[in-house]
Amino acid sequence: MSEPASHPAPAPAAAPAAAIVPDSEQRAVVAALPSRLGDFVQLGRFDRPIGAWLLFWPGAWAIALAGAPWHWALLLLFALGSLVMRGAGCVYNDIVDRDLDRKVERTRSRPLASGRLSLKAAWAFLIALCLIGLAINLQLNIVAQGVAIGSLALVAAYPFMKRITWWPQAWLGLVFSWAALVGWAAVTGRIELPGLLLYAGSIFWVIGYDTIYALQDIEDDALAGVKSSARALGRHARGGVAILYAIAILLWAAAIWSIRPQMLALAALLPMALHLGWQVATLRRDDVGDALAKFRSNRFAGLLMFLACGVVAVA
Repeated sequence: MSEPASHPAPAPAAAPAAAIVPDSEQRAVVAALPSRLGDFVQLGRFDRPIGAWLLFWPGAWAIALAGAPWHWALLLLFALGSLVMRGAGCVYNDIVDRDLDRKVERTRSRPLASGRLSLKAAWAFLIALCLIGLAINLQLNIVAQGVAIGSLALVAAYPFMKRITWWPQAWLGLVFSWAALVGWAAVTGRIELPGLLLYAGSIFWVIGYDTIYALQDIEDDALAGVKSSARALGRHARGGVAILYAIAILLWAAAIWSIRPQMLALAALLPMALHLGWQVATLRRDDVGDALAKFRSNRFAGLLMFLACGVVAVA
């Protein structure tokens, strides 16, 4: 007796829209805002605060390791400054990259790339954010003010790096780690070796997590001709991130040792090291959702590092 005819296998279901995370999102609080205001919120990425957290943490580490982990006023000032200046950086980046953004699935919905906001409006918003940032900077001591202003050239050049080098993430590391130098100067009134080592370690941390972030865009970046460390590393991305994170831990260990040369002090880094190791061990290179989740987990990693610096400072 012949077997009954087999039914054709059902076509795989399309990925739900929520699984594809665009760079500008109309949901939750943002969806309830007037459309014009919502566009400015999205332009500055205020609806996605992970970037502000990642900008804030190196400064918080430096404040803690320099001996002021409970200086709440200074930490609050850095938090506000990170929120505002990250927003300014995003606006500037979108101004420069608006044509490239139209070619990438994740970024084509940005307010400038989509045409919802004009270039003139974006420049006005950028100037307003920079003025707020200046007011915050003036609350610091003169050395910290000068160090903070020194980052502007790096910030201005960053959007062009993806057109020049395969490692724009390294330039982002210089920018997003700069708060470590500002934080150290804000507490001590000078730049010293521990602060420089903390800054150097943060650079490698940023390159690592932004390589993970860039895994989301490998195909679109290739079509648009955009360079990235994720494309440069290719199938070796996990090993590359592991090396970057290992260098970061070694440099942070050197920073802590220069403050407190004791093995017990270095043990404070263990939770951070374990977390970064988990990121690498469980990273799925071809899974966009996993890459985004691992990237966002660095908000928690920053907290672990802050606690480590605080323990070393007060022990």
